[in-house]
Amino acid sequence: MKKFNFKMAATIMICGAFLCSSCVGSFGLHTRLANWNQNIGNKFVNELVFLACNIIPVYGVCYLADWLVINSIEFWSGSNPMASIGEVKKVKGENGNYLVETLENGYSITKEGEDVAAMELLYDKDTNTWSVVADGISTEILKMNEDGTADMYLNNGEAMNVTLDAQGVASARLATMGDSYFAAR
Repeated sequence: MKKFNFKMAATIMICGAFLCSSCVGSFGLHTRLANWNQNIGNKFVNELVFLACNIIPVYGVCYLADWLVINSIEFWSGSNPMASIGEVKKVKGENGNYLVETLENGYSITKEGEDVAAMELLYDKDTNTWSVVADGISTEILKMNEDGTADMYLNNGEAMNVTLDAQGVASARLATMGDSYFAAR
């Protein structure tokens, strides 16, 4: 019988870790399964379902499908096929609670208890822009440029070109909030 070579096994595992580690996808299917599993019941029920899903290999199949198919689609198309379209989250604001619904091309924001959306934030893939729609009026607020910058449209209609880093965010805050932001800090 051959002796087990720990060095060879460790080398293969480290090489596998480097080959399989990448930021190409969000693993949406596997994440949904894990989130569902964590919210079934108490920790004992969650653990039993987790063990059963590993024995059957539900987790393995979901991870493999994410790795080979879904993340590849997300990488090449730029959109996540497992995006949570229709998912509604409650957000607490200064003036009450708001419901934020994920749309195919953005978000719809509604004040809790009201039927009509207060506003929508919509992304246009063709023009690479974000717009806000309120009271039936659409206003472009941000255009992403190919050079890694963004054109932010101010209230006076002027476009301000900002870099997508900390300095760009600081200048955008200064332009939109004025000196009051820094005085409050």
